[in-house]
Amino acid sequence: MSGGSSPRSRRSSFNSLSRDLELPSEQGCLSVIVLGASGDLAKKKTFPALFHLFAQGFIQSGEVHIFGYARSNLSDDGLRERIRGYLKGASEEHLSDFLQHIKYVSGSYDSGEGFEKLNKEISEYEKSNKSESPRRLFYLALPPSVYPSVCKMIRTYCMNPSGWTRVIVEKPFGKDLDSAEELSAQLGELFDENQLYRIDHYLGKELVQNLLVLRFANRLFLPLWNRDNIDNIQIVFREDFGTDGRGGYFDQYGYVFCLVAMEKPVSLKPEHIRDEKVKVLQSVNPIKHDEVVLGQYEGYKDDPTVPDDSNTPTFASVVLRVHNERWEGVPFILKAGKALSSRKAEVRVQFKDVPGDIFKCKRQGRNEFVIRLQPSEAMYMKLTVKKPGLEMATEQSELDLSYGMRYQNVKIPEAYERLILDTIRGDQQHFVRRDELKAAWQIFTPLLHDIDEGKVKSIPYQPGSRGPKEADELSERVGYMQTHGYIWIPPTLA
Repeated sequence: MSGGSSPRSRRSSFNSLSRDLELPSEQGCLSVIVLGASGDLAKKKTFPALFHLFAQGFIQSGEVHIFGYARSNLSDDGLRERIRGYLKGASEEHLSDFLQHIKYVSGSYDSGEGFEKLNKEISEYEKSNKSESPRRLFYLALPPSVYPSVCKMIRTYCMNPSGWTRVIVEKPFGKDLDSAEELSAQLGELFDENQLYRIDHYLGKELVQNLLVLRFANRLFLPLWNRDNIDNIQIVFREDFGTDGRGGYFDQYGYVFCLVAMEKPVSLKPEHIRDEKVKVLQSVNPIKHDEVVLGQYEGYKDDPTVPDDSNTPTFASVVLRVHNERWEGVPFILKAGKALSSRKAEVRVQFKDVPGDIFKCKRQGRNEFVIRLQPSEAMYMKLTVKKPGLEMATEQSELDLSYGMRYQNVKIPEAYERLILDTIRGDQQHFVRRDELKAAWQIFTPLLHDIDEGKVKSIPYQPGSRGPKEADELSERVGYMQTHGYIWIPPTLA
């Protein structure tokens, strides 16, 4: 694995970080229990993330054991062979060593017998390790419908008697405010908030995690990041395939919005950061129907499981208005869609026009600061510059930090690696707190109910297009000015 430091230096860095953030020290053997171990999420994301952490020395042989749990009738070797093909990026020696740390337990998700057996296996490992403060991490690679029953089984049969127990749950965290609150209440009866880690993989992406550093560690942005200088902000998630169905993307960009719009936290302690996220969510005005465009790609209803009269959007463009001193009057244009012309996720901050435009270059476009989350991670600033030559002519160019060029020998970790490691460390800043989840659903639930009741209709659009033309018209109407004749091209070594 290229671009890494030694395990000892990583541990030293973490100890320093722990003191700064007041995180608990991490000692004792670690049991990672992957529930739903035979499913796609586990083999494609969870086990590869654990493997990469193991190969880089963040979790080490002799102090970690991984237990897979599912209904499938598998042996230890059967699970190992099932996931082997997805574990890449390290030596065969690392791979063989990692696989020997995996054990499989078969059982039901709603009866005690399987969980009693699971607890027995975990306890035997902890006793053999002779650890005084063992740690247990449960990863629920399962559909949310079984979270309550599984968590009840964990609480009843598998709690750690002497060390910590933490539970990672995957989104979606409900489908509207009522269902999210019901799920939160059910899990809240079983676990304290500091034991629950609601994972959203976008919050683990490198450029998303860079947002706080960019905003609050650079003097350049401090006086600019407000309504006096910024005209509008777009947060875009585009996919060129498939669909998540009803509301599958509303929660997705809500959490990135928080990092872009929140105030500076008192410190980097997780609770201080999450406090500010909640405040900005609570400052969002109700969404207006005339600032919403929904779309559904043509062919979506060809799926036999989709009703002929389905109004389910596969595209949404929504304008959020934040009622506070920093953002009053600045539209946040949130766009997400499937089956579009390209795949990308980005935050695009568009600044206001230059007053007194002596170069007559307004038509070329405004300054923009773009944070490209995926693919081709980058940050670039669009500027107007003099075009080389004898004439005093201007053109759009950029200051570009492309990660593939600047950090050629650095492995950028996958989001799941980072978030699992944060859970082991007890750092909750990149996870969704219950009141943050509630505040986000309070924004979007009225719109979702109006969609269900047919009050807001989805507009057909062609697969492989930009989406409904009405979405571009909405962006233009609220202030976004598209740059014509300029296209950012990710730089390459060639």
